[in-house]
Amino acid sequence: MAEERGLVLVVEDERHIADLQRLYLAREGFGVHVEADGLSGLAAARRLRPVAIVLDIGLPGIDGTAFCRALREEGDWTPVLLVTARDEEADRILGLELGADDYVTKPFSPRELVARVKTVLRRVDGPPRGGRPRTLGPVALDPVRRTVHRDGVPLDLTTTEFNLLACLMSRPGQVFSRDQLLARVWGRPDFREGRVVDVYVSQLRSKLGDPALIRTIRGVGYSAAPPRPLPA
Repeated sequence: MAEERGLVLVVEDERHIADLQRLYLAREGFGVHVEADGLSGLAAARRLRPVAIVLDIGLPGIDGTAFCRALREEGDWTPVLLVTARDEEADRILGLELGADDYVTKPFSPRELVARVKTVLRRVDGPPRGGRPRTLGPVALDPVRRTVHRDGVPLDLTTTEFNLLACLMSRPGQVFSRDQLLARVWGRPDFREGRVVDVYVSQLRSKLGDPALIRTIRGVGYSAAPPRPLPA
């Protein structure tokens, strides 16, 4: 079973929490490797190439945000699930901006953590609905190959950024509420996390190079729309 599910790297300095994560992930058939500090965890990520990383923010050595930044700067887009304390909202948002895919807050249910890991991996493995390539102005998205290009130049998107863009581009011009995007992209049953959507839209706009490609509909949500034609 562990070979089928793949290896999850847990980076957590509180031993009882790490043991709990190991136990529940192993029950679901994952192999689990645990490191207790950021530097050792980063070395393990480079060496072991896990299918996912469960990453505490408050780590000795280097913290979770520095860990995530280093990973993404190296071009490693392994899915990252942050584990944060409730009073670490600023660090949590920063982690998402640096390319983390999801998060849970302490205290958390081990079953919820495993479910989040499995959901992130499904987003990696399964292409969004509909296999046809999609275009949005200069942006081309291939949901089967999971690639995005702007003017022929490939863009590096996280798994979550890709799926959010694919969802918006599936129906250009349609307005998706934050709740709809949370349900479709994150599979979240709890719709109190609208700020997460805002963070990822901001990241997408930056990477697409044209904020107008994703429009904000005040009080409602977001819409992907082609560039407006220039006046004659």
